[in-house]
Amino acid sequence: MVKTEDNIESSNLREQRLSKLEKIEQSGIDPYPYEFQRSHTSEQLREKFSALPDGEKSDFIATACGRVHNQRNDWMFIDLYDEDGKLQLFSDVDTRSEELKSLFHLLDKGDYIGATGLIRRTPRGELTLDVQSVTVLAKSLQPLPEIIEGKRRRLGIADVETRYRQRYIDLIVNPESKERLRKRALMIHEIRNFLNNQGFIEIETPILGTEAGGAAAKPFVTHHNALGMDMYLRIATELHLKRLSVGGFERVYEIGRIFRNEGISIKHNPEFTSIELYQAYTDVFGMMDLTENLLRHVCLKIVGKLDFEYQGEPINFTEPFQRISMQDAVEKVTGKRLSGIALNDAFEEHVEATLIQPTFIYDYPLEISPLAKKHRDPELRAQGFVERFELFIYGRETANAFSELTDPRDQRERFLEQAKQKEAGNEEAHVFDADFITALEYGLPPTGGMGLGIDRLAMFLTDAASIRDVIAFPTMKPLH
Repeated sequence: MVKTEDNIESSNLREQRLSKLEKIEQSGIDPYPYEFQRSHTSEQLREKFSALPDGEKSDFIATACGRVHNQRNDWMFIDLYDEDGKLQLFSDVDTRSEELKSLFHLLDKGDYIGATGLIRRTPRGELTLDVQSVTVLAKSLQPLPEIIEGKRRRLGIADVETRYRQRYIDLIVNPESKERLRKRALMIHEIRNFLNNQGFIEIETPILGTEAGGAAAKPFVTHHNALGMDMYLRIATELHLKRLSVGGFERVYEIGRIFRNEGISIKHNPEFTSIELYQAYTDVFGMMDLTENLLRHVCLKIVGKLDFEYQGEPINFTEPFQRISMQDAVEKVTGKRLSGIALNDAFEEHVEATLIQPTFIYDYPLEISPLAKKHRDPELRAQGFVERFELFIYGRETANAFSELTDPRDQRERFLEQAKQKEAGNEEAHVFDADFITALEYGLPPTGGMGLGIDRLAMFLTDAASIRDVIAFPTMKPLH
């Protein structure tokens, strides 16, 4: 690799830090200890001393720890960050011990340290720990990246690609990245809370399979050495979850990783997270109600209200979500009534991008819905429609649901048609899953099913421009 000036500077700084590391060890200090006992996190200290007046000292001795983000005036002031945020440390240059003087000269920004001392609040209102002792917890050998803005330097990463490739650095220097992943985790927690309270149970299904079914997508192929056979990473959890429904689980779901061998964009990552759920004795309209209620619950927990902005566009979850058939939506824009693939193509070209507020588009063509029941309305059934909806927000598909196809004879015929398409060169056509047909022959009750993209929902609720912002370690092309 050709060394740039930045590479050379970073290499020199690493050598300096290695020299400091050796001196720390020579002084008898272990720079990578096994454990450390702290008394309080930064947030716990803020709560405990919320009533401490400006300029007042306490007689409370606390022990805190975290990463050094900044130091000023020869380590008189230190900005120490733990998972909850910042705590200021203070060490008087004139009164600090010789031991502390020697140690501070061997520390750098990025080091993990522990500190013990009295808690006070500065005249300017900053909660501060007056340092009595310091423990080295991890010597950082790599300098933290900085962005230069005029005469000012601050921690940060200018290159977006670096943020994704080395997420650990991004999380250190960009609090908003850490907060986004925290909100994503809370979002998933609240989805589980909502469904569990509705009587659903989460059951894990296989990631490796001999068939890749449940969606129209190109799978990733791997090889099982012991069995001497190729296997596929799942492209959906649908068919296994519906097998569980056949087995008697009336409300079942799974939140898990899905793998599709497709392109990468701000909306797509080959490895993503979805939730699929199935409820017995309901249909596509029951799934509409459940989806709407679920999204409102999660939005309130994450955003704190039902209206928010996404990329500068106001989004409102307060009002009932709009519900319109694909046929009516296309006719409203084009003036034409179409059917089959032509209808879906016209929808994607003329309508999809205009659906900014949450909108359920229902009544889909059978040709693109091999797992949904034919429409119960005789006229719409004759026209080739099925009972399916997709939820669109900001012009993007966010959820997909069916009145699930429960007739094994119909399902067999659709799988055979999909198999013909696959033989004709359609790599995304559905496979023929004989065991799933057998499962249906044992009887699947009337069932509504829904799938929702966790990553896209996280994008909306955290105002993330790219799906890579809400995936901790997105798929990246190697640099070499």
